[in-house]
Amino acid sequence: MFDRELLAIILDKALERGGDFAEVYIEDKQTSNILLDNNNIDKIHYGRETGAGIRLISNGRTFYVYTNDLSSDGLTMAAEKVSRGVEGGLSVRKSAFALQQHTSDLPICFKRLPEEVDFAEKIEYMQQANLAARNIDEDIRQVTVAVGDLHKKVQIANSYGDLVEDETARVRLMVNVIAARNGQVQTAQETAGAVSGWELLDQVSMEDMASKAALRSINMLSARPAPAGRMPVVMHADAGGTMIHEACGHGLEADLVQKGMSIFKDRIGSQVANPEVSVVDDATLPGQYGSYHWDDEASPARRNVLIDRGCLRGFLYDRLSAKKDGRESTGNGRRESYQEKPIPRMSNTFITPGRDQPEQIIKDTARGLLVKKMGGGQVNTTNGDFVFDVQEGYLIIDGEIGEPVRGATLIGNGPRTLMDIDRIGCDLGFALGVCGKDGQGVAVGDAQPTIRIRELTVGGTHIDKGPTIRRICRK
Repeated sequence: MFDRELLAIILDKALERGGDFAEVYIEDKQTSNILLDNNNIDKIHYGRETGAGIRLISNGRTFYVYTNDLSSDGLTMAAEKVSRGVEGGLSVRKSAFALQQHTSDLPICFKRLPEEVDFAEKIEYMQQANLAARNIDEDIRQVTVAVGDLHKKVQIANSYGDLVEDETARVRLMVNVIAARNGQVQTAQETAGAVSGWELLDQVSMEDMASKAALRSINMLSARPAPAGRMPVVMHADAGGTMIHEACGHGLEADLVQKGMSIFKDRIGSQVANPEVSVVDDATLPGQYGSYHWDDEASPARRNVLIDRGCLRGFLYDRLSAKKDGRESTGNGRRESYQEKPIPRMSNTFITPGRDQPEQIIKDTARGLLVKKMGGGQVNTTNGDFVFDVQEGYLIIDGEIGEPVRGATLIGNGPRTLMDIDRIGCDLGFALGVCGKDGQGVAVGDAQPTIRIRELTVGGTHIDKGPTIRRICRK
């Protein structure tokens, strides 16, 4: 993209008045999004954006300037502006940075890059999904189908002498279905995505996604109101790792810990979960939505064990937060675009699989709630308290899956819930999303095996009276 000589000149200019660290982040990104709603294509968007962000760190303070003028003059002017952050500091002798280019061992292989697939082809997949959902039942009232993709190239150079160039592509698919009957309305959603080109559709069928969402929305129309009270909760692997991401993962991001906004502050080496529970953040998993080769400040992607057999081992660091704690970056410095500075963020965060068969976990639960799909929620990272909606849930009666329930919420505390996990399945189910923090959204994956939480508060619409609940037999 740019030669080493120019990048070295820019770094020199940024450090002209002093500073501890300088960095140039250059990005060339193409994105497209299509939305189908109410049987019509509602929105089509395509964009290409190029730009550069120049960061200067001095005495723990960050100065940041970005520009979409990628001429040598434009970059030099941006570097001059960021250097003024330490105006009044001593001039430092310029040195020719010996930038060394690093390469990743992780493969780069995209068979059909997003810009190689016509909008007409994408729209055809969406229309087929729309039809598949509507053909499930006459009570399907609304179908929304969305697809989005990204192809990005970046170049990062810094005053430590690191130089990396990277390329990635992501594709995301979503089908949302609303069913209504006799005044009752239920919503179901299916998503799929990967670090991949459009060859993703060789593995994922949008029609199957649509049918699955439609069937769930119809099924939940006959659901009884969820019971309220304290009870065992079995979270199926299909629920994904929303809870571990929100109730635990954010509290393990080093910047929140350093600001005193995490329940895990000062707890390194302490037991924070059941000894059977381990939590990992791994950006190296092939194809997963939160994976990458390099983070957004030229640190290599890696697997980080955060909780090892119940013991808190570490946090997620970018370069700045790592320096504050006297540690190395864990490769979790991420940014939404060249217009933002990097901050510690999760990649693919999950509870590692255990030894139990998922079916046996349900059989060994006399009574409780089975969560198959999670909805939205919120968490307070300072104390770990959370509230999550359940999109698809079922009663467990005498070790068997009973009738569906609607309107359930899960109310609890993240660290306490980690301690209360008493069964862990040998499966692992991933979910994906765009995680928001400090106004920035980045692609993430989260996962968990089937787990049983010994007891959790379930919010519902009536008080559960126990064994009088009717059982529904399923094959």
